[in-house]
Amino acid sequence: MVDSMPWHAKSWVEFTRRHGLDMDVADIMRRTTGRTGVECMCEVFERAVPHDEALGLIGEKEAIYRELFGPVFAEVGGFRRFAADAMARGLKVGVGTAGDRHNISFTLSHLKMDSAPHAVVGGDEGLPGKPEPAIFLEAARRLGVAPERCIVFEDAPFGIEAARRAGMRAVAVCTSHEAGELAGAHVVAQVRDYHELARTNFLESLYA
Repeated sequence: MVDSMPWHAKSWVEFTRRHGLDMDVADIMRRTTGRTGVECMCEVFERAVPHDEALGLIGEKEAIYRELFGPVFAEVGGFRRFAADAMARGLKVGVGTAGDRHNISFTLSHLKMDSAPHAVVGGDEGLPGKPEPAIFLEAARRLGVAPERCIVFEDAPFGIEAARRAGMRAVAVCTSHEAGELAGAHVVAQVRDYHELARTNFLESLYA
């Protein structure tokens, strides 16, 4: 939906600096992208961080992210138009994210989609994060759509794997990872943005 990974990386750099952690940001991103906030903090601090402490820490980290990304907020090219076209065709659009309610609200308020998603599942609802499939399966349940009829749009390896475990097809959105990192038999397309999907008549092909 949004081109946010560079800003998550920058926020991790600032967060680890504040807490005196000497960690490679690429390693942090590899270990945390797609995981819930509590899971992220256990990964970063390499210990079982108590739930309430983890919530406070992830709140701090995500506040840094929103402060950095807000002034330069950008969707993945063509997303809003693609989502609107999908809804106009009668397709249901859901959001399944490891982000918490604050990041969800931040993202949706900046995106200003023509219509709100039909269902939203966040990473602070007690479900395990990706690569576990729980978030995607709950989104499908709320949409009232069987998993095998869902298509996941993902930009991270854990998300691509979660789609596979959920029994869903996937589109790899290669904004922050190479196509080879987002591959699998269930991946039906690999694109740089939603403009590419529009040019290849992706939505029309779903009816073929």
